[in-house]
Amino acid sequence: MMRYEGNEELADKSACAGVRADLKMCLLQSDCCKKEKKTPRECLNRTDGSVPNECFVLRNTFFECKRSILDNRQRFRGRKGY
Repeated sequence: MMRYEGNEELADKSACAGVRADLKMCLLQSDCCKKEKKTPRECLNRTDGSVPNECFVLRNTFFECKRSILDNRQRFRGRKGY
């Protein structure tokens, strides 16, 4: 989870917004986006090592969070992610 200074809060209050923001920042700070000037969507499909493993872990966490929104069992178990 990204650390924010002071009283910074996300403008997006929807479910999975924190994971989405962390994934976005992870991809934008990767070598793929910075040096190779690729879009974050293109960088997610690359496996050449220019994107850190943390971004792929965040992508999986974001997927699980979005899937838990549709899952009726989330009433009992709670949403995945943060």
